[in-house]
Amino acid sequence: MTTQNKKPHHLTLFKAVHHFCLYAVTFVIAGVLFAENANAQDRTITLDEAIKLGLDNSKTLKLSQAKVEQAISEYKQAKDEALPTGKVSYGYNHAEIPANRLALGEESFNLPARADAYLGILSLNQTIFAGNKLKYARESTDLLTQVARLDVTNDKDQITYDIISAYYGLYKVLQSKKVVAQNLSTTDAQIKQAQRFFEQGLVTKNDVLRFQLQRSNIELNGIDLETNRRIINYNLNVLLGLPEGTQLNIAQITEADRMVAPLSNYLDTAMASRPELQQFDLRTKVAETNVKTIKANSLPTLGASAAGYYVDVSSNPIPKSGQFITPLSVGLTLSWNFSSLWTNKNKVTEAKIQREQTVINKSISVDRIRDEVNQNYQSYTMSLEKIKLLQTSIEQAGENNKILESKYKSNIASATDRADAETLLYQAQINLELAKADAGLAYYTLLKSTGKINK
Repeated sequence: MTTQNKKPHHLTLFKAVHHFCLYAVTFVIAGVLFAENANAQDRTITLDEAIKLGLDNSKTLKLSQAKVEQAISEYKQAKDEALPTGKVSYGYNHAEIPANRLALGEESFNLPARADAYLGILSLNQTIFAGNKLKYARESTDLLTQVARLDVTNDKDQITYDIISAYYGLYKVLQSKKVVAQNLSTTDAQIKQAQRFFEQGLVTKNDVLRFQLQRSNIELNGIDLETNRRIINYNLNVLLGLPEGTQLNIAQITEADRMVAPLSNYLDTAMASRPELQQFDLRTKVAETNVKTIKANSLPTLGASAAGYYVDVSSNPIPKSGQFITPLSVGLTLSWNFSSLWTNKNKVTEAKIQREQTVINKSISVDRIRDEVNQNYQSYTMSLEKIKLLQTSIEQAGENNKILESKYKSNIASATDRADAETLLYQAQINLELAKADAGLAYYTLLKSTGKINK
Protein backbone atom coordinates (compact mmCIF):
# COMPACT_ATOMS: atom_id res chain seq x y z
CA MET A 1 0.00 0.00 0.00
CA THR A 2 2.82 2.34 0.84
CA THR A 3 4.48 1.73 -2.52
CA GLN A 4 1.26 2.26 -4.38
CA ASN A 5 0.70 5.60 -2.64
CA LYS A 6 4.19 6.88 -3.51
CA LYS A 7 3.92 6.35 -7.30
CA PRO A 8 1.14 8.87 -7.85
CA HIS A 9 2.98 11.37 -5.67
CA HIS A 10 6.19 11.15 -7.74
CA LEU A 11 4.20 11.32 -10.95
CA THR A 12 2.42 14.45 -9.77
CA LEU A 13 5.73 16.05 -8.79
CA PHE A 14 7.27 15.19 -12.16
CA LYS A 15 4.32 16.76 -14.01
CA ALA A 16 4.58 19.90 -11.93
CA VAL A 17 8.30 20.30 -12.65
CA HIS A 18 7.67 19.58 -16.32
CA HIS A 19 4.96 22.24 -16.58
CA PHE A 20 7.14 24.73 -14.74
CA CYS A 21 10.00 24.20 -17.22
CA LEU A 22 7.62 24.66 -20.14
CA TYR A 23 6.32 27.90 -18.67
CA ALA A 24 9.87 29.12 -18.03
CA VAL A 25 11.03 28.37 -21.57
CA THR A 26 7.91 29.99 -22.99
CA PHE A 27 8.50 33.07 -20.85
CA VAL A 28 12.15 33.33 -21.99
CA ILE A 29 11.21 32.97 -25.66
CA ALA A 30 8.45 35.54 -25.29
CA GLY A 31 10.90 37.90 -23.61
CA VAL A 32 13.42 37.52 -26.44
CA LEU A 33 10.75 38.13 -29.07
CA PHE A 34 9.49 41.15 -27.16
CA ALA A 35 13.02 42.52 -26.92
CA GLU A 36 13.54 42.05 -30.64
CA ASN A 37 10.28 43.82 -31.40
CA ALA A 38 11.18 46.60 -29.01
CA ASN A 39 14.56 47.11 -30.73
CA ALA A 40 13.04 47.07 -34.21
CA GLN A 41 11.62 50.39 -35.30
CA ASP A 42 9.44 50.89 -38.35
CA ARG A 43 10.18 54.00 -40.37
CA THR A 44 8.69 55.15 -43.65
CA ILE A 45 11.24 57.23 -45.52
CA THR A 46 11.17 59.23 -48.73
CA LEU A 47 14.00 59.25 -51.23
CA ASP A 48 14.95 62.87 -50.42
CA GLU A 49 15.11 62.05 -46.71
CA ALA A 50 17.27 59.02 -47.41
CA ILE A 51 19.71 61.02 -49.53
CA LYS A 52 20.00 63.78 -46.90
CA LEU A 53 20.59 61.27 -44.10
CA GLY A 54 23.16 59.39 -46.15
CA LEU A 55 25.13 62.50 -47.09
CA ASP A 56 25.04 63.85 -43.52
CA ASN A 57 26.36 60.59 -42.07
CA SER A 58 28.76 59.51 -44.80
CA LYS A 59 32.25 58.73 -43.51
CA THR A 60 33.59 58.78 -47.07
CA LEU A 61 32.32 62.32 -47.57
CA LYS A 62 33.88 63.44 -44.29
CA LEU A 63 37.21 61.98 -45.42
CA SER A 64 36.95 63.81 -48.74
CA GLN A 65 36.20 67.07 -46.93
CA ALA A 66 39.26 66.50 -44.74
CA LYS A 67 41.35 66.20 -47.91
CA VAL A 68 39.98 69.56 -49.06
CA GLU A 69 41.01 71.11 -45.76
CA GLN A 70 44.45 69.56 -46.20
CA ALA A 71 44.72 71.08 -49.68
CA ILE A 72 43.70 74.48 -48.31
CA SER A 73 46.37 74.17 -45.65
CA GLU A 74 48.98 73.36 -48.31
CA TYR A 75 47.85 76.41 -50.28
CA LYS A 76 48.32 78.61 -47.22
CA GLN A 77 51.76 77.09 -46.68
CA ALA A 78 52.66 77.98 -50.26
CA LYS A 79 51.60 81.58 -49.59
CA ASP A 80 53.72 81.59 -46.43
CA GLU A 81 56.80 80.80 -48.53
CA ALA A 82 56.67 84.38 -49.83
CA LEU A 83 57.03 85.81 -46.31
CA PRO A 84 60.45 86.83 -44.96
CA THR A 85 62.35 84.35 -42.81
CA GLY A 86 63.80 85.40 -39.49
CA LYS A 87 66.17 83.83 -37.01
CA VAL A 88 67.55 84.82 -33.67
CA SER A 89 70.25 83.12 -31.62
CA TYR A 90 72.30 83.84 -28.53
CA GLY A 91 75.31 81.79 -27.44
CA TYR A 92 78.11 81.69 -24.88
CA ASN A 93 81.63 80.47 -25.59
CA HIS A 94 84.49 79.87 -23.16
CA ALA A 95 88.02 79.24 -24.42
CA GLU A 96 91.14 77.99 -22.58
CA ILE A 97 94.39 79.00 -24.32
CA PRO A 98 97.35 77.01 -22.91
CA ALA A 99 99.78 78.20 -25.64
CA ASN A 100 99.01 81.88 -25.60
CA ARG A 101 102.34 83.47 -26.78
CA LEU A 102 102.81 84.48 -30.38
CA ALA A 103 106.25 85.44 -31.76
CA LEU A 104 106.16 87.58 -34.89
CA GLY A 105 109.79 88.21 -35.82
CA GLU A 106 111.36 90.51 -33.30
CA GLU A 107 108.01 91.24 -31.77
CA SER A 108 105.80 88.95 -29.73
CA PHE A 109 102.71 89.28 -27.66
CA ASN A 110 100.78 87.18 -25.22
CA LEU A 111 97.12 86.25 -25.41
CA PRO A 112 95.03 85.76 -22.30
CA ALA A 113 95.07 82.26 -20.82
CA ARG A 114 91.31 82.06 -21.16
CA ALA A 115 88.52 84.05 -22.78
CA ASP A 116 84.71 84.38 -22.67
CA ALA A 117 82.41 85.61 -25.39
CA TYR A 118 78.68 86.15 -25.84
CA LEU A 119 77.36 86.25 -29.39
CA GLY A 120 73.81 87.21 -30.35
CA ILE A 121 72.51 87.24 -33.95
CA LEU A 122 69.23 88.52 -35.37
CA SER A 123 68.68 88.08 -39.11
CA LEU A 124 65.93 88.63 -41.66
CA ASN A 125 65.93 87.28 -45.22
CA GLN A 126 63.51 88.05 -48.03
CA THR A 127 63.47 86.57 -51.51
CA ILE A 128 62.76 89.36 -53.98
CA PHE A 129 62.81 87.35 -57.20
CA ALA A 130 63.22 83.62 -57.79
CA GLY A 131 61.93 83.19 -61.31
CA ASN A 132 58.32 83.50 -60.06
CA LYS A 133 58.60 80.02 -58.54
CA LEU A 134 56.74 81.12 -55.40
CA LYS A 135 53.93 82.52 -57.55
CA TYR A 136 53.69 79.27 -59.50
CA ALA A 137 53.67 77.27 -56.28
CA ARG A 138 50.66 79.26 -55.05
CA GLU A 139 48.85 78.79 -58.37
CA SER A 140 49.53 75.06 -58.39
CA THR A 141 48.30 74.45 -54.85
CA ASP A 142 45.23 76.60 -55.51
CA LEU A 143 44.39 74.46 -58.55
CA LEU A 144 44.92 71.26 -56.55
CA THR A 145 42.55 72.61 -53.91
CA GLN A 146 39.89 72.99 -56.59
CA VAL A 147 40.61 69.41 -57.70
CA ALA A 148 40.07 68.22 -54.12
CA ARG A 149 36.73 70.05 -53.98
CA LEU A 150 35.66 68.27 -57.15
CA ASP A 151 36.64 64.99 -55.49
CA VAL A 152 34.06 65.83 -52.84
CA THR A 153 31.48 66.47 -55.56
CA ASN A 154 32.34 63.18 -57.24
CA ASP A 155 32.14 61.25 -53.97
CA LYS A 156 28.86 62.97 -53.14
CA ASP A 157 27.40 61.89 -56.49
CA GLN A 158 28.54 58.29 -55.96
CA ILE A 159 27.17 58.14 -52.41
CA THR A 160 23.86 59.61 -53.57
CA TYR A 161 23.64 57.02 -56.33
CA ASP A 162 24.45 54.17 -53.90
CA ILE A 163 21.65 55.34 -51.62
CA ILE A 164 19.20 55.61 -54.52
CA SER A 165 20.19 52.15 -55.77
CA ALA A 166 19.64 50.59 -52.33
CA TYR A 167 16.40 52.55 -51.92
CA TYR A 168 14.99 51.23 -55.19
CA GLY A 169 16.26 47.76 -54.40
CA LEU A 170 14.29 47.77 -51.17
CA TYR A 171 11.27 49.19 -52.98
CA LYS A 172 11.35 46.36 -55.52
CA VAL A 173 11.46 43.75 -52.77
CA LEU A 174 8.63 45.35 -50.78
CA GLN A 175 6.42 45.65 -53.86
CA SER A 176 7.08 42.03 -54.75
CA LYS A 177 6.17 41.01 -51.20
CA LYS A 178 2.83 42.81 -51.57
CA VAL A 179 2.10 40.88 -54.74
CA VAL A 180 3.06 37.64 -53.01
CA ALA A 181 0.71 38.40 -50.12
CA GLN A 182 -2.10 39.23 -52.51
CA ASN A 183 -1.58 36.03 -54.48
CA LEU A 184 -1.42 33.93 -51.32
CA SER A 185 -4.82 35.29 -50.32
CA THR A 186 -6.23 34.51 -53.76
CA THR A 187 -4.74 31.03 -53.76
CA ASP A 188 -6.16 30.26 -50.31
CA ALA A 189 -9.63 31.13 -51.61
CA GLN A 190 -9.09 28.88 -54.61
CA ILE A 191 -7.94 26.00 -52.39
CA LYS A 192 -11.09 26.26 -50.31
CA GLN A 193 -13.24 26.35 -53.42
CA ALA A 194 -11.40 23.36 -54.95
CA GLN A 195 -11.85 21.39 -51.75
CA ARG A 196 -15.59 22.06 -51.83
CA PHE A 197 -15.71 20.93 -55.48
CA PHE A 198 -13.72 17.83 -54.55
CA GLU A 199 -16.15 16.99 -51.76
CA GLN A 200 -18.98 17.38 -54.29
CA GLY A 201 -17.18 15.14 -56.76
CA LEU A 202 -16.74 17.91 -59.34
CA VAL A 203 -12.89 17.86 -59.39
CA THR A 204 -10.23 15.32 -58.55
CA LYS A 205 -7.81 15.34 -55.63
CA ASN A 206 -5.05 16.21 -58.08
CA ASP A 207 -6.79 19.50 -58.84
CA VAL A 208 -6.71 20.42 -55.15
CA LEU A 209 -3.05 19.44 -54.88
CA ARG A 210 -2.30 21.62 -57.89
CA PHE A 211 -3.46 24.75 -56.05
CA GLN A 212 -1.66 23.69 -52.88
CA LEU A 213 1.55 23.25 -54.84
CA GLN A 214 1.06 26.69 -56.35
CA ARG A 215 0.71 28.13 -52.86
CA SER A 216 3.92 26.45 -51.72
CA ASN A 217 5.82 27.91 -54.66
CA ILE A 218 4.49 31.38 -53.84
CA GLU A 219 5.58 30.93 -50.19
CA LEU A 220 9.09 29.91 -51.31
CA ASN A 221 9.29 33.05 -53.40
CA GLY A 222 8.16 35.03 -50.38
CA ILE A 223 10.95 33.51 -48.25
CA ASP A 224 13.58 34.54 -50.82
CA LEU A 225 12.13 38.04 -50.95
CA GLU A 226 12.21 38.40 -47.16
CA THR A 227 15.85 37.31 -47.08
CA ASN A 228 16.73 39.92 -49.71
CA ARG A 229 14.70 42.54 -47.84
CA ARG A 230 16.66 41.98 -44.65
CA ILE A 231 20.00 42.24 -46.46
CA ILE A 232 19.08 45.41 -48.35
CA ASN A 233 17.41 46.95 -45.28
CA TYR A 234 20.55 46.37 -43.20
CA ASN A 235 22.84 47.83 -45.88
CA LEU A 236 20.59 50.86 -46.27
CA ASN A 237 20.58 51.43 -42.51
CA VAL A 238 24.38 51.48 -42.60
CA LEU A 239 24.39 53.95 -45.49
CA LEU A 240 21.95 56.26 -43.73
CA GLY A 241 23.50 55.96 -40.28
CA LEU A 242 20.30 54.53 -38.76
CA PRO A 243 20.10 51.89 -36.00
CA GLU A 244 20.59 48.39 -37.39
CA GLY A 245 17.18 47.24 -36.18
CA THR A 246 15.25 49.93 -38.08
CA GLN A 247 12.68 48.39 -40.44
CA LEU A 248 12.41 50.72 -43.42
CA ASN A 249 9.29 51.24 -45.49
CA ILE A 250 9.48 53.00 -48.84
CA ALA A 251 7.07 55.71 -49.89
CA GLN A 252 5.42 55.34 -53.30
CA ILE A 253 7.66 56.46 -56.15
CA THR A 254 6.60 57.97 -59.48
CA GLU A 255 9.94 58.65 -61.20
CA ALA A 256 9.03 56.36 -64.07
CA ASP A 257 6.65 59.05 -65.40
CA ARG A 258 9.38 61.61 -66.14
CA MET A 259 9.69 63.01 -69.66
CA VAL A 260 12.73 62.14 -71.75
CA ALA A 261 14.74 64.90 -73.45
CA PRO A 262 16.75 64.31 -76.64
CA LEU A 263 20.05 62.42 -76.24
CA SER A 264 22.05 65.48 -77.32
CA ASN A 265 20.79 67.40 -74.28
CA TYR A 266 22.17 64.80 -71.89
CA LEU A 267 25.50 64.62 -73.76
CA ASP A 268 25.95 68.40 -73.62
CA THR A 269 25.08 68.43 -69.93
CA ALA A 270 27.63 65.70 -69.20
CA MET A 271 30.40 67.57 -71.06
CA ALA A 272 29.69 70.69 -68.99
CA SER A 273 28.97 69.12 -65.59
CA ARG A 274 30.96 65.92 -65.07
CA PRO A 275 33.46 66.53 -62.23
CA GLU A 276 36.09 64.28 -63.87
CA LEU A 277 36.28 66.50 -66.95
CA GLN A 278 36.56 69.62 -64.82
CA GLN A 279 39.36 67.94 -62.88
CA PHE A 280 41.22 67.17 -66.10
CA ASP A 281 41.03 70.85 -67.05
CA LEU A 282 42.46 71.82 -63.67
CA ARG A 283 45.19 69.16 -63.84
CA THR A 284 46.15 70.44 -67.28
CA LYS A 285 46.62 73.91 -65.76
CA VAL A 286 48.67 72.34 -62.95
CA ALA A 287 50.88 70.64 -65.54
CA GLU A 288 51.33 73.95 -67.40
CA THR A 289 52.29 75.65 -64.14
CA ASN A 290 54.77 72.86 -63.47
CA VAL A 291 56.41 73.55 -66.84
CA LYS A 292 56.78 77.23 -65.90
CA THR A 293 58.21 76.30 -62.49
CA ILE A 294 60.89 74.08 -64.02
CA LYS A 295 61.78 76.75 -66.58
CA ALA A 296 62.17 79.22 -63.71
CA ASN A 297 65.09 77.14 -62.39
CA SER A 298 67.21 78.67 -65.20
CA LEU A 299 66.62 82.23 -63.98
CA PRO A 300 68.74 84.12 -61.42
CA THR A 301 67.61 84.66 -57.84
CA LEU A 302 67.69 87.97 -55.98
CA GLY A 303 67.37 88.17 -52.22
CA ALA A 304 67.68 90.79 -49.48
CA SER A 305 68.96 90.31 -45.96
CA ALA A 306 69.42 92.30 -42.77
CA ALA A 307 71.29 91.19 -39.69
CA GLY A 308 72.27 92.54 -36.31
CA TYR A 309 74.99 91.14 -34.05
CA TYR A 310 75.76 91.46 -30.35
CA VAL A 311 79.36 90.58 -29.39
CA ASP A 312 80.41 90.73 -25.74
CA VAL A 313 83.84 89.46 -24.72
CA SER A 314 83.44 90.05 -21.01
CA SER A 315 82.85 87.26 -18.53
CA ASN A 316 79.80 89.06 -17.20
CA PRO A 317 76.62 88.19 -19.19
CA ILE A 318 75.05 91.53 -18.30
CA PRO A 319 76.03 94.10 -20.97
CA LYS A 320 78.23 96.97 -19.80
CA SER A 321 79.11 100.06 -21.76
CA GLY A 322 82.36 99.76 -23.64
CA GLN A 323 82.52 95.93 -23.38
CA PHE A 324 80.38 94.90 -26.36
CA ILE A 325 79.79 95.84 -29.98
CA THR A 326 76.59 95.65 -32.12
CA PRO A 327 77.40 95.62 -35.82
CA LEU A 328 74.42 95.90 -38.20
CA SER A 329 74.40 94.81 -41.82
CA VAL A 330 72.07 94.89 -44.83
CA GLY A 331 72.69 93.34 -48.21
CA LEU A 332 71.46 92.13 -51.55
CA THR A 333 72.44 88.79 -53.03
CA LEU A 334 72.15 87.95 -56.72
CA SER A 335 72.85 84.35 -57.65
CA TRP A 336 72.56 82.36 -60.84
CA ASN A 337 73.07 78.67 -61.30
CA PHE A 338 73.83 78.95 -65.01
CA SER A 339 74.51 75.20 -65.34
CA SER A 340 70.71 74.81 -65.37
CA LEU A 341 70.81 76.14 -68.92
CA TRP A 342 71.91 72.68 -70.08
CA THR A 343 70.77 70.47 -67.18
CA ASN A 344 67.17 71.73 -67.03
CA LYS A 345 65.99 71.23 -70.62
CA ASN A 346 65.16 67.53 -70.25
CA LYS A 347 63.15 68.25 -67.12
CA VAL A 348 61.12 70.78 -69.08
CA THR A 349 60.56 68.19 -71.82
CA GLU A 350 59.30 65.67 -69.25
CA ALA A 351 56.90 68.23 -67.77
CA LYS A 352 55.51 68.99 -71.24
CA ILE A 353 54.97 65.26 -71.87
CA GLN A 354 53.05 65.00 -68.59
CA ARG A 355 50.87 67.90 -69.71
CA GLU A 356 50.14 66.17 -73.03
CA GLN A 357 49.26 62.96 -71.17
CA THR A 358 46.69 64.86 -69.15
CA VAL A 359 45.12 66.25 -72.34
CA ILE A 360 45.00 62.76 -73.90
CA ASN A 361 43.47 61.26 -70.76
CA LYS A 362 40.74 63.86 -70.87
CA SER A 363 39.99 62.97 -74.47
CA ILE A 364 39.72 59.30 -73.51
CA SER A 365 37.39 60.16 -70.63
CA VAL A 366 35.20 62.25 -72.92
CA ASP A 367 34.67 59.25 -75.20
CA ARG A 368 33.97 56.99 -72.23
CA ILE A 369 31.46 59.42 -70.72
CA ARG A 370 29.65 59.87 -74.02
CA ASP A 371 29.32 56.09 -74.34
CA GLU A 372 28.11 55.88 -70.75
CA VAL A 373 25.47 58.58 -71.25
CA ASN A 374 24.23 56.98 -74.45
CA GLN A 375 24.00 53.54 -72.84
CA ASN A 376 22.12 54.91 -69.82
CA TYR A 377 19.82 56.92 -72.09
CA GLN A 378 18.92 53.85 -74.13
CA SER A 379 18.37 51.81 -70.95
CA TYR A 380 15.99 54.41 -69.55
CA THR A 381 13.94 54.78 -72.74
CA MET A 382 13.79 50.99 -73.05
CA SER A 383 12.56 50.69 -69.46
CA LEU A 384 9.72 53.13 -70.19
CA GLU A 385 8.69 51.09 -73.24
CA LYS A 386 8.84 47.96 -71.11
CA ILE A 387 6.41 49.47 -68.61
CA LYS A 388 3.90 50.22 -71.36
CA LEU A 389 4.10 46.65 -72.65
CA LEU A 390 3.78 45.18 -69.16
CA GLN A 391 0.72 47.29 -68.42
CA THR A 392 -0.87 45.88 -71.55
CA SER A 393 0.15 42.34 -70.57
CA ILE A 394 -1.43 42.76 -67.12
CA GLU A 395 -4.71 43.81 -68.72
CA GLN A 396 -4.54 40.78 -70.98
CA ALA A 397 -3.55 38.43 -68.17
CA GLY A 398 -6.32 39.82 -65.95
CA GLU A 399 -8.93 39.33 -68.65
CA ASN A 400 -7.66 35.82 -69.32
CA ASN A 401 -7.80 35.04 -65.60
CA LYS A 402 -11.42 36.21 -65.33
CA ILE A 403 -12.46 34.07 -68.30
CA LEU A 404 -10.78 30.94 -66.96
CA GLU A 405 -12.12 31.58 -63.46
CA SER A 406 -15.64 31.67 -64.91
CA LYS A 407 -15.00 28.56 -66.98
CA TYR A 408 -13.51 26.74 -64.00
CA LYS A 409 -16.52 27.53 -61.85
CA SER A 410 -18.72 26.20 -64.66
CA ASN A 411 -16.49 23.10 -64.83
CA ILE A 412 -15.51 23.95 -68.43
CA ALA A 413 -11.79 24.62 -67.81
CA SER A 414 -9.44 22.32 -65.90
CA ALA A 415 -7.68 23.19 -62.66
CA THR A 416 -4.41 23.24 -64.58
CA ASP A 417 -5.65 25.94 -66.92
CA ARG A 418 -6.99 27.87 -63.94
CA ALA A 419 -3.67 27.70 -62.11
CA ASP A 420 -1.71 28.68 -65.21
CA ALA A 421 -3.88 31.77 -65.74
CA GLU A 422 -3.41 32.77 -62.11
CA THR A 423 0.34 32.29 -62.41
CA LEU A 424 0.51 34.43 -65.54
CA LEU A 425 -1.31 37.28 -63.81
CA TYR A 426 0.90 36.92 -60.73
CA GLN A 427 4.07 37.05 -62.82
CA ALA A 428 2.85 40.04 -64.84
CA GLN A 429 2.12 41.99 -61.63
CA ILE A 430 5.60 41.29 -60.27
CA ASN A 431 7.25 42.22 -63.55
CA LEU A 432 5.41 45.55 -63.69
CA GLU A 433 6.46 46.58 -60.19
CA LEU A 434 10.05 45.59 -60.88
CA ALA A 435 9.99 47.43 -64.21
CA LYS A 436 8.76 50.63 -62.53
CA ALA A 437 11.57 50.46 -60.01
CA ASP A 438 14.11 49.66 -62.74
CA ALA A 439 12.90 52.68 -64.73
CA GLY A 440 13.26 54.95 -61.71
CA LEU A 441 16.78 53.69 -61.03
CA ALA A 442 17.64 53.97 -64.74
CA TYR A 443 16.58 57.63 -64.65
CA TYR A 444 18.93 58.38 -61.75
CA THR A 445 21.69 56.38 -63.43
CA LEU A 446 21.27 58.67 -66.45
CA LEU A 447 21.37 61.73 -64.20
CA LYS A 448 24.56 60.50 -62.55
CA SER A 449 26.24 60.02 -65.92
CA THR A 450 25.45 63.66 -66.77
CA GLY A 451 26.84 64.94 -63.45
CA LYS A 452 23.43 66.27 -62.37
CA ILE A 453 22.29 63.74 -59.79
CA ASN A 454 22.74 66.26 -56.95
CA LYS A 455 21.82 69.42 -58.89
